[in-house]
Amino acid sequence: MNITVLPDDRHNQALVRKLHPADWKNPEPTGRYNLVVIGAGPAGLVAAAGAAGLGAKVALVERHLMGGDCLNYGCVPSKALLKAAHRAHQTGTAPDFAEIMEGLRQKRNDLAGHDSAARFAELGVDVFLGQGRFSGPDTVEVDGRRLRFHRAVIATGARAALPPVAGLKEAAPLTNETLFSLEKLPAHLVIIGAGPIGCEMAQAFRRLGAQVTLVEMADRPLPNEDPDASAVITEQLRREGVDLILEARIEKAGQGNGDKKIILRADGAERTLTADEILVAAGRSPNLEGLDLETAGVAYHAKGIEVNDRLQTSNAKIYAAGDICSAWQFTHSADAMAKIVLRNALFFGRSKASALVMPWVTYTSPEVAHVGMTASEAAAQGDKVATFTARMAEVDRAVLEEETAGFARVHADRRSGRILGATLVSAHAGESIGQMSMAIAAGLKMADIEATIHPYPTQAEIWKRLAGLHLKTRLTPLTARIFKYFFRLFS
Repeated sequence: MNITVLPDDRHNQALVRKLHPADWKNPEPTGRYNLVVIGAGPAGLVAAAGAAGLGAKVALVERHLMGGDCLNYGCVPSKALLKAAHRAHQTGTAPDFAEIMEGLRQKRNDLAGHDSAARFAELGVDVFLGQGRFSGPDTVEVDGRRLRFHRAVIATGARAALPPVAGLKEAAPLTNETLFSLEKLPAHLVIIGAGPIGCEMAQAFRRLGAQVTLVEMADRPLPNEDPDASAVITEQLRREGVDLILEARIEKAGQGNGDKKIILRADGAERTLTADEILVAAGRSPNLEGLDLETAGVAYHAKGIEVNDRLQTSNAKIYAAGDICSAWQFTHSADAMAKIVLRNALFFGRSKASALVMPWVTYTSPEVAHVGMTASEAAAQGDKVATFTARMAEVDRAVLEEETAGFARVHADRRSGRILGATLVSAHAGESIGQMSMAIAAGLKMADIEATIHPYPTQAEIWKRLAGLHLKTRLTPLTARIFKYFFRLFS
């Protein structure tokens, strides 16, 4: 199977040679594999490398490009684009878009060796390139070869899905799988969906010089985040010139005369948008096609494969990990789930996906990061949860660096002070949220954060500021009177 990644330049040609080489010879399977992994995205790669490193006999099956969405269409190219857009915004220069996109392709190729077929073969994994399908409850067929397994894991991921809008498919919209093949900056880009991808790309393309219209059916961007976090991003996007249309219902799409059109209804009126390109950043569809799951007795539904809390499917020999079975569709969640599969499938473990403490980050400027209990969940707990908020404008390093947009918020058990959740909106939120992730996973309390020495000056000091606010709540009127009496005795 020959694969071409557009544009077909030297960087993408080198990428394909690493991730799906045309001259690759699939090995001849011998005996039963301890683990067969279907899908070489983040979850599949971690499972295959981890099992092989422990001495297991492993087969890895991939029908397209190894590395999956993260390397090819997601984290890697998008963050390279965001960096270029941030640099353009800081310097106020008009960047060369074609040059930026070539640099993106070069960086992606530079990182591709880590996920390459050759590297995994060197790790002791039997790499099979081609469509894998179940031929029985404990067998997989690929390229005419039959792989018998003791355990298997399905890690085929998910892809962008188009909303059911008349004419949208015919308008040939971009998705994350085609966006990074652009060589010319669209004069006007319409983005459908103001979730993380939509907000990131709206800001990036606006900073690179495009007119951007961001369309969202909810009443705010990032609707799953703390409303105050959404408000900060709304203000920032509008300040930078993004046309944000909220509570919109898209009724029709189409193209003609070189333009693409969207007809929508918002604020009680019909509006027609004409654009050079449309980017769909709303919705994902699981990659289930061609797996013949019924043959293996694996249950699935429209959102993916059904698994229990130990990531086991309805076939006890088969597990699933990553976007194919999880509401958390992040590279780091796929990594964590793959490790659960290794423990449970190979070592009779009892690890549970529900025990994971999962942070996430939207890489806008400022960034939005969250872990644990959400604002709505905290509100539903009433007086059982205490919430503490501090503004980045109160942090010296943020003031010095002129990065004062944003805030930090922590939800804690009112009685014990145990940390339950946190949201951070700041220039470096993604780098700082890890402290709260570890605190929640370890069952730490606000007092533990207050007792931790934070270097000065750093933006992460905001966590200590929040811990100080919690400490003040412990100074009740009764405690204050006791302290006052105590000090009088020694005055």
